[in-house]
Amino acid sequence: MTTPFHGGEIAVQERAGVRAGATRIGSSIDDAIAAPAANFLAQRYTLYVGSLDERGRPWASQLVGPPGFVCARGTRALHVDAAPAPGDPLGENLRADPQVGLLAIDLVTRRRFRVNGTATPGADGAIDVAVVQAYGNCPKYIQRREPVAVADPAPDAAARVTRHTTLTPAMRERLARADTFFLATAHPTAGADVSHRGGAPGFVEAPDARRVCWPDYAGNMMFMSLGNITTNPRAGLLVVDFENGDVLQLTGTARIDWDAARARAFPGAERMIDLDVEAVIDAPAASPLRWRLVEPSPFNP
Repeated sequence: MTTPFHGGEIAVQERAGVRAGATRIGSSIDDAIAAPAANFLAQRYTLYVGSLDERGRPWASQLVGPPGFVCARGTRALHVDAAPAPGDPLGENLRADPQVGLLAIDLVTRRRFRVNGTATPGADGAIDVAVVQAYGNCPKYIQRREPVAVADPAPDAAARVTRHTTLTPAMRERLARADTFFLATAHPTAGADVSHRGGAPGFVEAPDARRVCWPDYAGNMMFMSLGNITTNPRAGLLVVDFENGDVLQLTGTARIDWDAARARAFPGAERMIDLDVEAVIDAPAASPLRWRLVEPSPFNP
């Protein structure tokens, strides 16, 4: 029987004891974008992208545009008409490696849709993506937010971007306050991926300047991110401050900790993920959107 999952995903599914459930849910993965999903994509004003730099390190990025900036062209192609924020490595990454993972998420309704494929950057900064996988996700751990303002870009936005190899105390505090982040991973042949992670503030920890850790909660059982990490232990995080637009991007080496005793210290955790930080991009007010928290996810432990 054919499966949409690669060996790393299957290995994690089996270890977690959910292989049968993953097989059932995996039947929803398609290689085409149906009309309802195309309509959903066309209404978005954010898109999250997972890409790989020239060293093969995953980065997660946010693209922003008016409704219609993400457009399905037929059922197996997407056109994305938006440029990355100053300092974001996405443009350089796509010239180094065409693999991308895309996540469209509606924070108001907690709906989300993912597309993985290969990208072709255009001369005008737009991106065309050939679809390899397309599928929806459940609403778990998505905090309900509504947009309240669009800020004008700072005239010195590019100059305000800083790069680091470790986390500053201020960055560690921002991570500890986060209730949402986006996780980029990749498989050597299956390509790049980006996913959403959410929880109550404090679910992300930075115990020192070189390490970030977070609990892995019960999800859709497909384990695409963890399957990628099992095969290729690299990952990237994107943390957006929804109130002031600050953007923090990290990349490094990830590992899954299956120690049940450690997981029990985090309510609801089934296992823990650690990331050894290699590179950090700090971009103050890089996101033009401002959001108001309406309601935390009822699934948050």
